[in-house]
Amino acid sequence: MSVYKVIELVGTSEVSWEDAAKTVVETAVKTLRDLRVAEVAEMDVKMDEGKPIYRVKMKVSFKYQGN
Repeated sequence: MSVYKVIELVGTSEVSWEDAAKTVVETAVKTLRDLRVAEVAEMDVKMDEGKPIYRVKMKVSFKYQGN
């Protein structure tokens, strides 16, 4: 039996939603052990001085390592 914790992370990119999602996953694997699933929960575009900033909110799950 296992227990998994789910957190939300937001990634951004000036290129695409895919690049924003890749940023989330690449950053998460550096600090979270036993990363299992990364699910896109929401996507939007923010305009910054006329340039689009792609944002992806992801639910990321990893194996819970209790005390």
